Amino acid sequence: MKRKSARPAAGDSERAAAWQVQSLLLGYPDEALLDSLPLLARAVSALPEAVGAPLQRVLSYLETAQPLAAATAYVDTFDHRKRLSPYLTWFLYGDTRKRGMALLRFKQVYQAAGLVLGDEELSDHLAVVLEFAAAHPVPGEQLLVEHRAGIEVMRMALRESASPWTGVLDSVSATLPALQGSEREAVAKLIAAGPRGEDVGLEPFAPPDFIGGRH
Repeated sequence: MKRKSARPAAGDSERAAAWQVQSLLLGYPDEALLDSLPLLARAVSALPEAVGAPLQRVLSYLETAQPLAAATAYVDTFDHRKRLSPYLTWFLYGDTRKRGMALLRFKQVYQAAGLVLGDEELSDHLAVVLEFAAAHPVPGEQLLVEHRAGIEVMRMALRESASPWTGVLDSVSATLPALQGSEREAVAKLIAAGPRGEDVGLEPFAPPDFIGGRH
C-alpha cells in the first residue's frame, strides 16, 4: 500500500497567513519591512509552533540587528551565493533552456488565477511564489510542492551557512507535507524525480556533498 505523506503542521488559513509573512521576510530589509515587524510578530504569534517559532527567530534577528548590518547580510546571502538563490528553478536547471520552460509554467499558473507579473519580476522567486500561495492556496501549494527540492536545498544551504534567514525556509517546509525518510535522501530523490510533468532524472544543480552523504 502506498504510504501517504504526513500532513503539514498548520491548517489552511494558518498556512496562508504563514506564506504571506514568509514572503515579506524574504524581502530586502528596508525601512518599510523593519517598520512592519510589530505587525508581523502579531501574525506569527497566532501560528502553530512548528511554523511560527522559526519565523520568530528571523523577527528577533531583524529587531536587534543594525539596519545596515541586516541589509549587508541579506545581499551577501541572496545576491552573492548561487546555492542560496531564491529562484526555485535554478536548482534543477541552472542557466539552461529548460529553465525558461519552467519559468513559463509559473507564469501560466499565475495567469490562470488572474495574476500578471511585471517584466522586472521573475516568476519563480520564492517570495513571489509564497505571496501567490497566500492569496491562491491550491495552485500556490502545488507550485511549492512541485519545487520542493529547490526549497529544501536552499533551506539546508542557509542552515549550513548559519544564516539568520534559515527560519523562513524552516517555516516554509513546515507548511508542506513532511518529507519521507532522512532529509538528505528525500531531497536527493526529489531532485532526481524533477517537477511533475517535466523531464525526470535531471542533474541536480546542488553539489553532491550538499544533497547527500556529508552532515
